[in-house]
Amino acid sequence: MQSLRAFAALAMSVLVSCTPLCAGGSPNTTALGTVIAADRAHIGETGATVGTTVYSGDRVSTDLQGSMQLRAGAARLLLMSSSAAVVDDKSGAPSAKLLLGTATFSTGNAHAFTLYASKAAIRAQTDGPTIGTVVYLNEKELIVTARRGGLTVTVEDEVQSIPEGSSYRVVMDPADPQGPEGAGAGGKHDHDKGSGGPLAAGRSRFLLLATGIIVAGTAIAIWKAMESPDRP
Repeated sequence: MQSLRAFAALAMSVLVSCTPLCAGGSPNTTALGTVIAADRAHIGETGATVGTTVYSGDRVSTDLQGSMQLRAGAARLLLMSSSAAVVDDKSGAPSAKLLLGTATFSTGNAHAFTLYASKAAIRAQTDGPTIGTVVYLNEKELIVTARRGGLTVTVEDEVQSIPEGSSYRVVMDPADPQGPEGAGAGGKHDHDKGSGGPLAAGRSRFLLLATGIIVAGTAIAIWKAMESPDRP
């Protein structure tokens, strides 16, 4: 009888210690945000639904023609069709690393969210309303668009800015860091004249090459869509 009681006590202790894991996550995993819109979207291998909690370290993804929107603190993240990212909060604030496809984030706080892609970190430039879109082309190339408010792009210890309403191709570890016009002020001078030359030249870790100008109305429409929980 005594051995039976000991076995029962052991079984109960194992069951209690297993409960957090069986409930869906490690005891050390923290809740990062909530799904507020989902269509053909996934958290890990599970289909995402509105109201699902997203945890630090989760991989979120969308199928072809799918989309997913997350609320994480003072920021929102929108994954477009055929996209994937891993969300995290190791830096003390929500962040996501874009692995594939296109992501748009919105925030009103420069420190509320960071979107990583390859070696680059993209953040709001100020504490004003900001919308930024990043398209992952490959490990060395991104397209970053400042739809509302300015953005900063950081690669290692180098920081460059993208002004509101502009879209730039980010080229990391360029083969010719001086660009086609050579080192010095040439590339920057052309950029100031609006010719679409590189924002930075010389021994840069990355270059910003202008690709276009964003219509203000488009940014406002995206902001309103991301503020509405009823839209992706």
